[in-house]
Amino acid sequence: MSGFKNFILRGNLVDLAVAFIIGSAFAAVVTAFTQMLLSAIARVFGGSQPNFDEYAPGDVEVGPFLTALVAFLILAAIVYFFIVTPYVAAKERFFPSPEPGTPEDVKLLQEIRDLLASQAQGPPRP
Repeated sequence: MSGFKNFILRGNLVDLAVAFIIGSAFAAVVTAFTQMLLSAIARVFGGSQPNFDEYAPGDVEVGPFLTALVAFLILAAIVYFFIVTPYVAAKERFFPSPEPGTPEDVKLLQEIRDLLASQAQGPPRP
């Protein structure tokens, strides 16, 4: 029983649960925004939302796949341009990447290595 309690109370499990809940809610927001954008596109072009469900060349029903593909591409574009790009820009602005070069801990280890190497050779002889 203690193993189960430890499993439930692990931080990773709680973090994962919170991420799943927030992700589900966020998916609903992105889907609603996509539907709003599709409606706006339909009004601009004077038609209805893109729907290829009836398209079946050679009696192969590829229409539902094409509709899902177009919806996916629009959704991916919205996520990329309205979420990923601003997030990366904000992250770089507020948490800039470290300057390229040797990190301080590596420099310290190199100094220790050099010091040990000089001690192994012994003191200079007169």
